[in-house]
Order: sequence, then C-alpha cells, then structure tokens
Amino acid sequence: MKLYDYILSPSCYKVRLMAALAGATLDLRAVDFHPGGEHRGPELLSLNPGGSIPILVDGDLILTESAAILVYLAAKAAPEWLGRVSAEDAAREQQWLSFSGRLTTSLGGARLHEMLLRPGDLAALQAAGIAALRELEAGLVEQRLRGRNFLVSDRPTVADIACFPYVALAPDGGVSLDPYPTIRLWSRALRALPGFIEMPGIHRLHELKPEPNLEQSEV
Repeated sequence: MKLYDYILSPSCYKVRLMAALAGATLDLRAVDFHPGGEHRGPELLSLNPGGSIPILVDGDLILTESAAILVYLAAKAAPEWLGRVSAEDAAREQQWLSFSGRLTTSLGGARLHEMLLRPGDLAALQAAGIAALRELEAGLVEQRLRGRNFLVSDRPTVADIACFPYVALAPDGGVSLDPYPTIRLWSRALRALPGFIEMPGIHRLHELKPEPNLEQSEV
C-alpha cells in the first residue's frame, strides 16, 4: 500500500498512526505540499482530482478521504478497530467519523491560517473549533459515565484516530485545550497505546507535562 504523505499534515498522520497501531505496512511517498504545491500537480490530480492528500493506493484501489482510508486499513489489518459490535456502536462510529470533518475544517483551518498564512476568517474558524471541542468533551464525558474511555466503546476505534490529530494540534491554531479535561484524558489514553507514533507537534505520552488536576491512574 502506497501512501502519498506530508509529514506536517494531520490527515496524513492519522493514516500513518492507524497503520502503526494496526500493524499495517505503508510505502510512504513524500509530497511537497508546502511550498511546492505538488498535491495540485498533474501526477497527483490524476489520482485525486480534488487536489488533496492523503491518497492511498493499494493495487487498483485509490482512496482519497482519510476516514475511508482508516476504515480500509482497520478492515484489512485489524478489524477490532472497527467498533461495530452493535447497531448503536456502528452508528456512533460513523457519526464521529463524520464529525472529524468538522475538526478538520475548523481547527485545521485555523492551524493553516496561523502556520501557513492561508486565507480565512481566523476568529470564525476558532469559534467553530471551540464549538466542536465542547461537543467532543460532552460526548467523552457521557462515555465515561457509561464506563467507556473512548468515543464508541471501552476500547479505541477508527473514530478516535479520526478525531485525535486535529484536536491534539488545536493550540497551533490558537485554540487552547485547557478547558477540556476529559479530552486531555482521552488524548493521554491514545498516546499510551502500544505502537503509538508521533508527528511534529504531537508527542508521546512520556514527553507530556503531568496533569496536576487529573487522576493519572485513569490514563
């Protein structure tokens, strides 16, 4: 499987992370996203007319949406990452996969504005990102009341991986995670998973500062 990849892209990172956690091997093809704009060149546009990355190529199959790529990797290499034990869990997983797109648009848009000077209404992007974080915090609190530490069940699924990168990198766009203790606990639980890999700006668990107000035994 070949992944057209950019090291600083959270969407590409979530695919690399899923592959690492699932034990799948990817052939990484680095893309000069910035400043080269290679993703909008003829080679990659022939694979993805939408002009975005990641792009996964596996034989004749070409996938260009990160959520679909996560589901494909899990189904192929580690089906336990698909939280589809019940109809309710399957629906919840799909809902959070769709929700992850809002994180990309809002928090990701703010990050691109701040880091790459992309045009956009920064205040509006940040406000939308904060609204999404509040929704995610509420969802995780509800799950913890059910005895579950992750978005779909008591174990992580593709839904968690889909949402994690843009949340973890929210401060790059000027959005603090300080008001969201349950999100921070969830983030630590994901970083503690065997096989977890980092990207620039997302560190391993042992590199994080202690959370003085959170119960570390819950991680």
